[in-house]
Amino acid sequence: MSSTASKISGDKKTSSGGNGSIRTYDNYIDGKWQKAEDGKTFPSLNPANNNEIIGHFASSSEADVDKAVKAAAKAFPEWKKTPAPHRAEILLKAAQLLKERKEELATIMVKEMGKVIKEARGDVQEAIDMAEYMAGEGRRLFGHVAPSELREKFAMAVRVPIGVVGLITPWNFPIAIPSWKLFPALVSGNTVVLKPASDTPLCALKLVEIMIEAGIPPGVLNFITGPGGKMGMALVEHPLVKAISITGSTEVGKKVAGRCGELMKRISCELGGKNAICVMDDGDVELAAEGAVWGAFGTAGQRCTAASRIIIHKNRYEEFKEVFLAKVKALKLGSGLDPKVGVGPVINKSQLKSINEYVEIGQKEGAKLLYGGKILAGELESGCFHEPTIFADVKPNMRIAQEEIFGPVTALIPVNSYAEAIEVANGTQFGLSLSMYTQNVNQAFRAMDDLESGIVYINAPTIGAEIQLPFGGTKQTGNGHREAGITAIDQFTEWKSIYVDYSGRLQRAQIDLPAK
Repeated sequence: MSSTASKISGDKKTSSGGNGSIRTYDNYIDGKWQKAEDGKTFPSLNPANNNEIIGHFASSSEADVDKAVKAAAKAFPEWKKTPAPHRAEILLKAAQLLKERKEELATIMVKEMGKVIKEARGDVQEAIDMAEYMAGEGRRLFGHVAPSELREKFAMAVRVPIGVVGLITPWNFPIAIPSWKLFPALVSGNTVVLKPASDTPLCALKLVEIMIEAGIPPGVLNFITGPGGKMGMALVEHPLVKAISITGSTEVGKKVAGRCGELMKRISCELGGKNAICVMDDGDVELAAEGAVWGAFGTAGQRCTAASRIIIHKNRYEEFKEVFLAKVKALKLGSGLDPKVGVGPVINKSQLKSINEYVEIGQKEGAKLLYGGKILAGELESGCFHEPTIFADVKPNMRIAQEEIFGPVTALIPVNSYAEAIEVANGTQFGLSLSMYTQNVNQAFRAMDDLESGIVYINAPTIGAEIQLPFGGTKQTGNGHREAGITAIDQFTEWKSIYVDYSGRLQRAQIDLPAK
């Protein structure tokens, strides 16, 4: 990192608790780093060791939200007029800086969020990919030209930016998901107020520092940290904010979407999932088990695409269970900085408690606890570690098979046929990502049609989306918008239809049609 970037984001101060010198980081509003209006801060903790404070961050209020939004509104007219290829040049510069600092950012992510180092590198790589892809939109942002029904009349539709957009991002992909929202919003000509999750503010702040170094003008990107409940709704309700994009729980998403509906604001929600891997009787069990370990326990199960259900044909159930269990037992838990570790901590003590409560629910419902089920003590006690947990002989209507747990817990569900597998896979309120392992090409193509989800994988687990395709789900997973790929620009642009009549006379559409 350049010395300039390291100085602008905050000052150092000494904190108690044996942590030595811990930096305090500020909000970034109108091109300046600023403390919260009331001067309050909050700590970000290392989930692998809660005794380690990553930093102190501005605990913002409605007053800070107001300042950030007004700064974005002031910057919008000039940014809108900046040619899109020039806006894209900033994204390309950001992509280069992300590449140069990939290892540094990944290390910060491990310490602040907890995912293992190889996954953290992948998180940063997604931001690199998104920056490069969205920079291409600077020379696309395609509109539409159509023939007019009248003589000497030109008809076209063009994309225009919306205005000030509020971005509310989660902690599980603390650089990738902000990039999914930020880059298409900026290249489209919008100005932004970014509010990251309070568990991972440093990761988002480092992305903001990179954007500053890449040349983003003052006021175009504003960054505020603090409690989501109060700040998030202040951002939603601010009259100068024209659109909101949020990734979070279905409960929160419904509340935000409902309020945006009342205010007639554009809203994009990416919410929960209860994803399933289906293993058919002709599936490759070894490959399916390998995919299920990655799908269920990658990021300690803290993905909206996590494979929290594994639906297995009864003819392969016992075989799969044996292979899968052996692979899970081989997983090592610990700090993600250790390259041998396969599963890191969950994000915080509250989430740890929630996960363990679901383990108790599963046992009370009568599911068989095949492996795991405990909060780890001993040398990992200072962190938020939960054993990878497998429930066997789970019935489809059990809560652990219906509700999003968001942790390292998965349920094995036996079925008798392809038809039953499809019925069980589709039988939740969510529809984000579903998968099927089969060697039958006809069955695979039927599954592509029959599985009710925004993402379908064949012979791969439910995680691993690529940025060049739309990302999002059906049913309670979201409100129909998609992130990434060719659809990302749709969230952040309005259509404007334009007619140019060069006939020199009044022509009335649908009335003055040419004689037949």
